[in-house]
Formats: sequence, structure tokens, C-alpha cells
Amino acid sequence: MIFAAGIWAGMINTIVGSGTLITFPTLLLFGYPALTANVSNNIGIVAGGISGTYGYRHEARELMPTLIRLAPAAILGAITGAALLLTLPASSFDAIVPALIALALIMVIVGPSIQRRAAQRKDPDDTRHVTPALMVAIFGLGIYGGYFGAAQGILLMGLLGITLSAGIQAINGLKNVLGTLFNAVAALAFMIFAWDRIDWRIVALIGGGSLIGGLLGSRIGRRLPPLVLRGLILLIGTLALIKIIWFD
Repeated sequence: MIFAAGIWAGMINTIVGSGTLITFPTLLLFGYPALTANVSNNIGIVAGGISGTYGYRHEARELMPTLIRLAPAAILGAITGAALLLTLPASSFDAIVPALIALALIMVIVGPSIQRRAAQRKDPDDTRHVTPALMVAIFGLGIYGGYFGAAQGILLMGLLGITLSAGIQAINGLKNVLGTLFNAVAALAFMIFAWDRIDWRIVALIGGGSLIGGLLGSRIGRRLPPLVLRGLILLIGTLALIKIIWFD
């Protein structure tokens, strides 16, 4: 089931984002501690980001200058988020998980309207325009990605779609690269400073599944009904909230 969740998460991350809302609640339902689940999931999901980025490599190239300018802010943000996760007490993280999942579920619900706004921006004349405000926002999303990251793809799609005049597929390609960068930087920090928090069985299962899912998402995922994908995310996320709030 964890392997299957990894496949689904890799596919969803490539198409829309928020795949962690599949894998993280699944791990919680199996009884893994929240911090161990978050750290191990973060490392495993990198594989899906790499395969999804590879599938979107042609679209991402359109915004390569933008990516180069945003990468430092993304890296610094992810390092900050990972540091916050490792320095805050585990009990504090347990307390904030329901709020984070609930917030991410809300973003899944409003995601279609965000994406429709992004899809309306077709003018490619200023795709390379990166404002200081956008860099600060990417830094903030990097913190969120390094700390938890659920629905970060939807947040990125909305932010980039509002601030960049580029086609929706190019923005999605950039989203995949930045999301993978968030996860990869945080994963490296976890492997250096929190080796004892990592469950490598989770990493292997989610990593193998998400690697397949990322490839599937980049090839055939656009044909899947978005309503079905979001419905499954909402279902599993709601079950996790019920377990955390009433049964833990």
C-alpha cells in the first residue's frame, strides 16, 4: 500500500502537486511517528520529482533563466524549513500536523480556480521577469517545502501563474523543478543531521513508487480526470485527520 501510495503521489506531484497528501497520511495510518514519516517521505519523494522533471524537461527549458534566478531563494528556504523541522520538538510537530493537512486540503479544493487563473496568462514576453517579491515568496515556499511540503505544487502553480506570463505547461515544468529542489535540499539536510529519524524501508517503497509515478504523470497523467485525483486526496487526508484528532 505504501508503494502504491508512492506511485500515486509521484503521478499527482507531476500533474498538479500535493502528492504528499497521499503518502504522509498513509504512513500515519500505518502508525509511523509524524516526524519519521515526514523525513522519510521527503527523501523518498525526491525520486518522483526527478522522473517528473525529466518528463517535463522540454517545457522547463523555456523558463531556464527564471529557474536560475529563483534557485538560490528556493535552496535557502528549503534549508531553513528543514532546520525548523529538526530543531522544533517532535511534540510540536505532532500538534501542527492536523492544521497543515487541513490547510493543504483547502488548497486542493481551491486548486482548480488557481490553475484557471494561471492558464489565462499566455503572453510569453516577460517570462524571465523575476521580481524581489517573487524571490521572497519562493523563499517562503521553500521553508514550507523543507518543513512539510504538502500541496506545495499547487502553491507554486498559483504563485508562478500569477507572476509569470508563460504557458501553463512551461509553468508546470518550472513547478516540478522547484518542488524537486525543495525536497532534494531538505532530504540532504535530513541525511546529514537526522539519520536516526529516517526509516529506509519507507524511503525505498515511496522512492520506487514515486519514480514510476513521476514518469506516468509526465506521459499520461494529463488525461486523468482532475476531480478523481483531488477526490482521493481529500478522502485519504480526511481519514488521516480523523485518526490524528480522535484516535491518537
